Amino acid sequence: MSAHDSSIYNVYTKVGSDIMHTEIKKWGNSAAIRLPKELLALAGLSVDQPVLILVEDECIVIQKSTQRNHKTLKQRLMGFDGKYIGEEWDTGVPVGREVW
Repeated sequence: MSAHDSSIYNVYTKVGSDIMHTEIKKWGNSAAIRLPKELLALAGLSVDQPVLILVEDECIVIQKSTQRNHKTLKQRLMGFDGKYIGEEWDTGVPVGREVW
């Protein structure tokens, strides 16, 4: 879905002998699908559970994942050698009402 695309796509999810209908909606700069709790339960998934999302044969597949896609603070600190050299960077010209 592009930044200027306002299309809504229907997603058909077969659960048992029923088909659940839902829509892809805009959520901030992304798109989102609401997953009914019955569907999550059938898939053995829960809210806030890490998942992998991939595309196979033009279908979006959501799979359980035990991996987090980010390091914990402890993991980050283990890789820190204690030396930090700060530097300045240019954030560009003000574009709003920033105070400098």
